[in-house]
Amino acid sequence: MEKGAIIKHDIKKSPRTGSWRYMKPEVDKDKCIGCATCVPFCPEASITVNSEQKSVNNKKKSKGVAEIDYEFCKGCGVCAQVCPVKAILMKKN
Repeated sequence: MEKGAIIKHDIKKSPRTGSWRYMKPEVDKDKCIGCATCVPFCPEASITVNSEQKSVNNKKKSKGVAEIDYEFCKGCGVCAQVCPVKAILMKKN
């Protein structure tokens, strides 16, 4: 008997949200620590963590920052709830 399952998400087959979303998550790039805690909790797999290059005192610093694909985001707010530093805030669309 099998226990558990792995759900494979194919973004190409996902329906696009369109303009019906009521709330929209916004990432505060200064607060985001790039921990990717929000990524596995997103039911639409619309969050990625991308590297951001910042120049501080002539030194390049890489930092991961969460980015949300609004084409697929449904505005459920789970990402804002699980963010350990509260870098994601839900705002009216």
